[in-house]
Amino acid sequence: MANSTVGIIFSNIQDKNIPELSKHRAMASIPFAGRYRLIDFTLSNMVNAGITTVGIVTKNNYQSLIDHIGSGKDWDLARKDGGIILLPPYSNETDKPYTNRLEALMGITGFLNHRREDYVVISDGDCVARMNIADVVRFHEANNADITMVYSEQNCVESQYYITLEPDKTGRVKGLNINPKQTGKKKFNLYINVMVMRREYLIDLIQSAVQRGLTSFGRDILAKSVDSVRIFGYKFDGYYAGINSIQMYYKHSMEQLNKDVRDELFGARDIYTKVRDSAPSKYCDGAVVKNSLISDGCVIEGTVENSILFRGVKVGKGSVIRNSVIMQKTVVGSGVTLDCVITDKNVVIRDRRHLAGCDELPYFIGKGAML
Repeated sequence: MANSTVGIIFSNIQDKNIPELSKHRAMASIPFAGRYRLIDFTLSNMVNAGITTVGIVTKNNYQSLIDHIGSGKDWDLARKDGGIILLPPYSNETDKPYTNRLEALMGITGFLNHRREDYVVISDGDCVARMNIADVVRFHEANNADITMVYSEQNCVESQYYITLEPDKTGRVKGLNINPKQTGKKKFNLYINVMVMRREYLIDLIQSAVQRGLTSFGRDILAKSVDSVRIFGYKFDGYYAGINSIQMYYKHSMEQLNKDVRDELFGARDIYTKVRDSAPSKYCDGAVVKNSLISDGCVIEGTVENSILFRGVKVGKGSVIRNSVIMQKTVVGSGVTLDCVITDKNVVIRDRRHLAGCDELPYFIGKGAML
């Protein structure tokens, strides 16, 4: 695997799904589960499969992503040859950023042409899962596939744009549907935006798309190639969380309070992130914490229940935080009550404020706000 596969991660392609949290950052750098960013899961999966070169396709608001990734040393990707390579949103033919996935792929053909690996693993930055990418590549090889698409069986799909697969018993995809109507209790084989193909085959696809004037990778290439191209579906049976709305972000964040979910996602300790040398959290006299994830550097004087606190959060005396996600360096004053609330970074909530949302519509406070 180490010398045969190169990784591609789209950091911005899903930004429009969750504008509340991607206003100041790329989708891939959205904080998750107390100390991670969404890109950590995809990047770690690639590194664990022996992939040593990962190209990250950027577009806008990527300063936070650059600060998080740095040289790539926390993923063992600080290398003279390969490692993490940030790919600009422009191609050699235009000075305008890409507007869709196909244009983004057109813009990185130079990078693909200069690589020597046999395979390419393409992934979006919105997937929370611990996946064995090496198994996916082996499945691709064993079936002599042109394209392998990873899917997860889901009861329902809550997204503006999604693809479902209809594989036969061998895994060969016989039907590919874009935004199919959801009815009854039928389960969906949801494509989770992870794909494998030969590097040279991908380059040929891109060149053919340019010559034919195609505009959509999903509709113009995948959907119309089911009968003529060997497309296979690889079923992923593990925990998968697709972050495609603020409601889904809240739902999947709350799932991290379930020990079984945490054990499956983090139990093997092979999801890596940027290491920060923060002081331990401080629990003052009278502090009460139940069923919560508390990151380093927090100071808690009040009550925290069923919540996730990121680094450096301060909770004042008499304050009660329930069922909430409180991001880095948020300051919660005294006598505050929060229920089903999401705060972005550096929020200040002054004394005696009472804020509440619900599971279907959590109350969101933007970055740097003061209430």
